[in-house]
Amino acid sequence: MEADCDRNVRMAVHNVSKEFGGQGTLEEIGFCVRAGEFVAVLGPSGAGKTTLFRCITGLLAPDRGTVTVCGEDVAHAANHRRRRQVAVVFQQFNLVGRLSALDNVLAGRLGYVPAWRGCLRLFSRADRLLALECLERVGLLEMADQRADHLSGGQQQRVAIARALAQKPSVVVADEPVASLDPRTAAEILDLLRRIARTEQVSVICSLHQVQFAQRYADRIIGLSRGRIVIDRPAGQFGRSAYAQLYGAEIEPDTILEGVT
Repeated sequence: MEADCDRNVRMAVHNVSKEFGGQGTLEEIGFCVRAGEFVAVLGPSGAGKTTLFRCITGLLAPDRGTVTVCGEDVAHAANHRRRRQVAVVFQQFNLVGRLSALDNVLAGRLGYVPAWRGCLRLFSRADRLLALECLERVGLLEMADQRADHLSGGQQQRVAIARALAQKPSVVVADEPVASLDPRTAAEILDLLRRIARTEQVSVICSLHQVQFAQRYADRIIGLSRGRIVIDRPAGQFGRSAYAQLYGAEIEPDTILEGVT
């Protein structure tokens, strides 16, 4: 599937294929994500979501096709360029527990400083002020000096989002960012990611297992099945027939939002 893109696109996946000989294979994946757009990726286990996200972040090179961010091929970009342009929010937060929230957010500036300065955590005053601003934007400025491992799960994920913001990225890739959180906290995190997409005009692509969350917070839903895109439509148009097409299963009563068919 070829991506049909316009000038407002931040990320484009062009006919990407990746062969593993088992689960996770991708076949001719193509789509675009525009500035300010929140795209949710759904699909059963083994559909290829993790492989797709690793190609988007440059951790895997596609066998065929390309992933571009702001027109630059991610697979061939210099490491520091990928660090700047593509920020990742992980399921398990990936914070350094013994470091403060502020020091964890400053890790988002590593793509902008020499390696030796990053290792010694010798960041400029401007970088520190930016990190504090990012913490304020996720509602955790008062926690700047707290050790990361003393924070709740929801607070740790907010720190991880602040770290992503500190990169000044064009794209935020959120890999199951609410899988380990309770429903209320998960909703708060997804609302925060959506607001960041709007206010920062970055592209957010987020893998989820909860269809209700995808319907409520995403602008668009992409459904993967057996390594292919089988659904790509506005979130408000994802209903019972789309669920059955994607998961090949009967609808559970609470699986989708009421009023969507």
